[in-house]
Amino acid sequence: MANKANSLAHTKWLCKYHIIFTPKYRRKIIYNQYRKDLGEILRTLCRYKGVEIIEGHLMPDHVHMLVSIPPKLSVSAFMGYLKGKSALMMFDRHANLKYKFGNRHFRSEGYYVSTVGINDATVKKYIREQEMRDIALDKLSVKEYGNPFSQAEKEAMKRNDKKK
Repeated sequence: MANKANSLAHTKWLCKYHIIFTPKYRRKIIYNQYRKDLGEILRTLCRYKGVEIIEGHLMPDHVHMLVSIPPKLSVSAFMGYLKGKSALMMFDRHANLKYKFGNRHFRSEGYYVSTVGINDATVKKYIREQEMRDIALDKLSVKEYGNPFSQAEKEAMKRNDKKK
Protein backbone atom coordinates (compact mmCIF):
# COMPACT_ATOMS: atom_id res chain seq x y z
CA MET A 1 0.00 0.00 0.00
CA ALA A 2 1.50 3.32 -0.98
CA ASN A 3 -0.66 6.25 0.04
CA LYS A 4 -3.90 4.89 -1.33
CA ALA A 5 -6.97 5.37 0.84
CA ASN A 6 -8.83 2.26 1.91
CA SER A 7 -12.59 1.91 1.81
CA LEU A 8 -15.32 0.75 4.14
CA ALA A 9 -19.02 0.98 3.27
CA HIS A 10 -19.26 4.80 3.32
CA THR A 11 -15.76 5.71 4.44
CA LYS A 12 -12.39 6.40 2.87
CA TRP A 13 -9.52 6.10 5.31
CA LEU A 14 -5.75 6.22 5.60
CA CYS A 15 -4.79 5.52 9.24
CA LYS A 16 -1.12 4.65 9.68
CA TYR A 17 0.69 4.28 12.98
CA HIS A 18 4.30 3.75 14.05
CA ILE A 19 4.19 1.33 16.98
CA ILE A 20 6.99 0.13 19.28
CA PHE A 21 6.64 -2.42 22.07
CA THR A 22 9.05 -4.45 24.17
CA PRO A 23 9.28 -7.85 25.84
CA LYS A 24 9.06 -7.94 29.62
CA TYR A 25 12.22 -6.49 31.19
CA ARG A 26 13.49 -5.88 27.60
CA ARG A 27 14.90 -9.39 27.50
CA LYS A 28 16.85 -9.85 24.29
CA ILE A 29 15.16 -12.99 23.00
CA ILE A 30 13.54 -11.78 19.80
CA TYR A 31 16.61 -12.30 17.60
CA ASN A 32 17.30 -15.71 19.00
CA GLN A 33 15.32 -18.87 18.30
CA TYR A 34 11.95 -17.14 18.70
CA ARG A 35 12.29 -14.48 15.99
CA LYS A 36 10.82 -16.51 13.14
CA ASP A 37 7.84 -17.68 15.21
CA LEU A 38 7.14 -14.24 16.62
CA GLY A 39 7.20 -12.64 13.16
CA GLU A 40 4.80 -15.27 11.84
CA ILE A 41 2.46 -14.81 14.82
CA LEU A 42 2.41 -11.01 14.47
CA ARG A 43 1.66 -11.25 10.72
CA THR A 44 -1.15 -13.75 11.35
CA LEU A 45 -2.77 -11.69 14.10
CA CYS A 46 -2.61 -8.52 12.00
CA ARG A 47 -4.21 -10.33 9.08
CA TYR A 48 -7.04 -11.58 11.34
CA LYS A 49 -7.92 -7.98 12.29
CA GLY A 50 -7.47 -6.51 8.80
CA VAL A 51 -4.35 -4.60 9.85
CA GLU A 52 -1.70 -4.18 7.17
CA ILE A 53 1.97 -4.26 8.17
CA ILE A 54 3.59 -1.66 5.92
CA GLU A 55 7.01 -2.05 7.51
CA GLY A 56 8.16 -4.06 10.50
CA HIS A 57 11.33 -5.15 12.19
CA LEU A 58 12.09 -7.35 15.19
CA MET A 59 14.94 -5.77 17.12
CA PRO A 60 16.87 -7.66 19.83
CA ASP A 61 14.79 -6.09 22.60
CA HIS A 62 11.79 -4.43 20.92
CA VAL A 63 9.46 -4.55 17.92
CA HIS A 64 8.99 -1.71 15.42
CA MET A 65 5.93 -1.74 13.18
CA LEU A 66 4.41 0.71 10.71
CA VAL A 67 0.82 -0.46 10.37
CA SER A 68 -2.42 0.61 8.78
CA ILE A 69 -5.26 0.04 11.25
CA PRO A 70 -8.90 0.33 10.08
CA PRO A 71 -10.79 3.14 11.85
CA LYS A 72 -13.36 0.66 13.18
CA LEU A 73 -10.58 -0.64 15.45
CA SER A 74 -8.96 1.57 18.09
CA VAL A 75 -5.18 1.51 18.43
CA SER A 76 -5.42 0.55 22.11
CA ALA A 77 -7.84 -2.31 21.40
CA PHE A 78 -5.58 -3.57 18.62
CA MET A 79 -2.44 -3.35 20.78
CA GLY A 80 -4.13 -5.20 23.66
CA TYR A 81 -5.16 -7.91 21.20
CA LEU A 82 -1.76 -8.08 19.47
CA LYS A 83 0.33 -8.20 22.64
CA GLY A 84 -2.00 -10.52 24.55
CA LYS A 85 -2.66 -13.03 21.78
CA SER A 86 0.96 -13.10 20.60
CA ALA A 87 2.10 -13.87 24.17
CA LEU A 88 -0.42 -16.72 24.48
CA MET A 89 0.56 -18.11 21.08
CA MET A 90 4.27 -17.94 21.94
CA PHE A 91 3.65 -19.75 25.23
CA ASP A 92 1.64 -22.41 23.39
CA ARG A 93 4.46 -22.97 20.89
CA HIS A 94 7.29 -22.70 23.42
CA ALA A 95 6.22 -24.01 26.82
CA ASN A 96 9.69 -23.30 28.26
CA LEU A 97 8.98 -19.55 28.02
CA LYS A 98 6.47 -19.87 30.85
CA TYR A 99 9.34 -20.62 33.19
CA LYS A 100 11.51 -17.81 31.84
CA PHE A 101 8.80 -15.17 32.01
CA GLY A 102 6.54 -16.50 34.77
CA ASN A 103 2.80 -15.96 35.05
CA ARG A 104 2.49 -15.55 31.29
CA HIS A 105 4.04 -12.07 31.31
CA PHE A 106 5.83 -12.00 27.96
CA ARG A 107 5.34 -8.33 27.07
CA SER A 108 5.92 -5.26 29.18
CA GLU A 109 3.00 -2.97 29.88
CA GLY A 110 2.39 -0.16 27.45
CA TYR A 111 3.72 0.71 24.03
CA TYR A 112 4.72 3.72 21.95
CA VAL A 113 2.49 4.91 19.11
CA SER A 114 2.56 7.90 16.81
CA THR A 115 0.40 8.73 13.83
CA VAL A 116 2.02 8.84 10.42
CA GLY A 117 0.86 11.28 7.76
CA ILE A 118 0.67 10.77 4.03
CA ASN A 119 4.46 10.81 3.66
CA ASP A 120 5.49 7.68 5.54
CA ALA A 121 8.85 7.26 3.78
CA THR A 122 10.76 8.73 6.73
CA VAL A 123 9.26 6.25 9.21
CA LYS A 124 9.85 3.32 6.83
CA LYS A 125 13.48 4.34 6.45
CA TYR A 126 13.89 4.75 10.21
CA ILE A 127 12.50 1.27 10.88
CA ARG A 128 14.69 -0.31 8.19
CA GLU A 129 17.86 1.40 9.41
CA GLN A 130 17.25 1.02 13.17
CA GLU A 131 19.05 -2.32 13.32
CA MET A 132 22.14 -0.97 11.56
CA ARG A 133 22.28 1.99 13.98
CA ASP A 134 22.03 -0.34 16.98
CA ILE A 135 24.78 -2.59 15.63
CA ALA A 136 27.04 0.40 14.97
CA LEU A 137 26.42 1.81 18.46
CA ASP A 138 27.13 -1.57 20.04
CA LYS A 139 30.46 -1.72 18.19
CA LEU A 140 31.36 1.82 19.26
CA SER A 141 30.41 1.29 22.89
CA VAL A 142 32.46 -1.84 23.46
CA LYS A 143 34.51 -1.03 26.53
CA GLU A 144 37.44 -3.10 27.59
CA TYR A 145 37.43 -3.72 31.29
CA GLY A 146 40.65 -4.49 33.07
CA ASN A 147 41.15 -7.48 35.28
CA PRO A 148 40.41 -6.25 38.82
CA PHE A 149 42.72 -8.89 40.21
CA SER A 150 45.82 -7.86 38.23
CA GLN A 151 48.61 -5.99 40.02
CA ALA A 152 48.31 -2.93 37.74
CA GLU A 153 44.58 -2.60 38.47
CA LYS A 154 45.16 -2.90 42.23
CA GLU A 155 47.74 -0.11 42.09
CA ALA A 156 45.45 2.11 39.98
CA MET A 157 42.62 1.57 42.49
CA LYS A 158 44.94 2.50 45.40
CA ARG A 159 45.97 5.73 43.59
CA ASN A 160 42.30 6.63 43.00
CA ASP A 161 41.44 5.97 46.66
CA LYS A 162 44.31 8.24 47.84
CA LYS A 163 43.06 11.10 45.60
CA LYS A 164 39.64 11.01 47.30
